[in-house]
Amino acid sequence: MSPFMCRLRQPLINVPCSGKKMNVKQIQKEKVVLVMGATGTGKSRLSIDLATCFPSEIINSDKIQVYQGLDIVTNKISKEEQRGVPHHLLGTLNPNAEFTANDFCDTSSSLIQSITKREQLPIIVGGSNSYLEALIDDDDYKFRSRYEFCCLWVDVSVPVLHSYVAERVDQMFRNGMVEELRPFFNSKGDYSRGITKAIGVPEFDEYFRREAFVDEETRERLLEDAISKMKLNTCKLAMKQLGKIHRLKNFKRWEIHRLDATPVFRKPAYEADEAWNKLVADPGAMIVARFLYNNSNASNLVSHLRVPASDTVMATC
Repeated sequence: MSPFMCRLRQPLINVPCSGKKMNVKQIQKEKVVLVMGATGTGKSRLSIDLATCFPSEIINSDKIQVYQGLDIVTNKISKEEQRGVPHHLLGTLNPNAEFTANDFCDTSSSLIQSITKREQLPIIVGGSNSYLEALIDDDDYKFRSRYEFCCLWVDVSVPVLHSYVAERVDQMFRNGMVEELRPFFNSKGDYSRGITKAIGVPEFDEYFRREAFVDEETRERLLEDAISKMKLNTCKLAMKQLGKIHRLKNFKRWEIHRLDATPVFRKPAYEADEAWNKLVADPGAMIVARFLYNNSNASNLVSHLRVPASDTVMATC
C-alpha cells in the first residue's frame, strides 16, 4: 500500500449540529470521494481511473444498479472493466426487494467505516443524487462530523449527451436487450418495485403484451416505439440528474469540481482515450490528490501513484 494512504485525516473544529455549534475539540476526519454525473457521462470509468492512483474501494450509489439482473439495460460496469477494484452494492440485491435512501445510508455508512479501517479510500459513484444527499446531509450531521468529502462531477453538454444516450440504447438492443427484458414483463402492468422500475422495463410492456398477436410490420413498429420511449426517458432522467447536481452546487452550496468530458464524446474512437485522460482522468486525480494530501505539486504525486493499466476500457455509466 502506498505510504501516502496512511490514516488520511484532517482535524475539525466547530462542527455545527442542528443549527448550534459544538464545543471546540479536535476530531479526526476520514476522507471520502464522490463521483457524480448524469447517466452515460463516464462516472464508472473515472472511478476506476482514480482507483489506479489511490488504493480504493467503490460503493455504487445507483438505485437501480444495486439489483441483480438486467446488466445490459442498467449498463452495469463489467468485471473486466472493474479491473480488480472491489465494488460494493453493485448487483447484490434481490430484484424484487425495495432499497430506500435510508437503506442506502445505513449500508453505505457501514461500508465506508469498514473501507477506511482497511486504510482504503471509499469512492462513492452513481447517478442517484438523492441517495448522496440523504447520506451527506443527514439530519443528525453524522456524516459531516466524521468525514470530509470531495465531489467530482463528470459533465457532458446536453445535446452531445442526448446523442450518445440514443446510440447507447441502440447498442443495448444489438447486445440482446430485448431478451434480457422479456422475463420482467408483468401481465398486470405493475412496474413499481425493485428492478422493474428500471428504464426499459415499463417501456417494453406494450411490445411484449402484443407481439404474439400482431403482424410483422406492427411488431416492428411496437419495437421501434419501445426503443424510442427508452431513449426519451433516459434523456429525461439525465436532465433530472443534472438538475439535482445544480441544486446541490448552487442552493446547498456543495463544493463540486466539474470536469467537462464533452470534447471526449466528440472525438473519434482513436483520439477519445487521450482526450479523456487529459480532460477528465488526470485533472480528477490531481483534485483528489490535493484533497487527500494537501499537496500543491499534485501532478508529480499522481504520476508517482498511478498504477499502469493493462487495457483501456470505456465504462460510461
